Amino acid sequence: MPEHELWVTKLFNDHLAGLGNSILNLFGLHAEDAARPWANYVTMEILVVLILAAAAAVLRPRLSVDRPGKAQQILEMVYGFLRGQSEETVGHDGPKYLHYFATIFLFILTANLIGLIPGFESPTMFPYVTVGCALVTFFYYNYVGARAQGAGKYAAHFAGPMPVLAPLMLPIELISHMARPLSLSVRLFANMYAGEQVTLVFLSLTYLVVPVAFMGLHIFVAFLQAYVFVLLTMTYVGGAVAHEH
Repeated sequence: MPEHELWVTKLFNDHLAGLGNSILNLFGLHAEDAARPWANYVTMEILVVLILAAAAAVLRPRLSVDRPGKAQQILEMVYGFLRGQSEETVGHDGPKYLHYFATIFLFILTANLIGLIPGFESPTMFPYVTVGCALVTFFYYNYVGARAQGAGKYAAHFAGPMPVLAPLMLPIELISHMARPLSLSVRLFANMYAGEQVTLVFLSLTYLVVPVAFMGLHIFVAFLQAYVFVLLTMTYVGGAVAHEH
């Protein structure tokens, strides 16, 4: 049994070990302990998705144009903020990609904040999760870029504006783009891991004033890192779909 197995992970391992092993086998992987294949960061990711899905299911029937509730007003503020940022960063076509921007923002924000609840951990303090988010963003912006401009024209951008510079520009552009997932994942992982460890240390030393202050800092970092991640995502999408004039 893992030394710090969360109660959620324990439930998965006690009752869904067979399912976990089957999923791993699909990808040619094997758990170190077949009896307990579920890891904390995996179960916490699943929990975050379930929380967001449940929140959407509960709030959707309650949406109202005439009498919006507090939750709806908060969501409208988030929507307006992300829409404005997408138009400013990507351009007038920014709202076309708002569904992805909002999804990745809400997922990362919820994953960052859930660690403040006793008995839970932020899955974004594990590099596997942040690398996954970064890779999804990497494939997404390249996909929408190829779709918006055509695969041939999009690929030609990597060679630079002049054919004579192609041998120089191509490796530079490829290295630059390949470094983006690393930058996204390391930034999010490092900040969330450090914030989680600092909070835990001060929680073990005192029980009121100092932990509250560091929890406030943790919340600030959680929002900031979710915003930075989605802002960089918008920047990458804007560069991918931009048409040269």
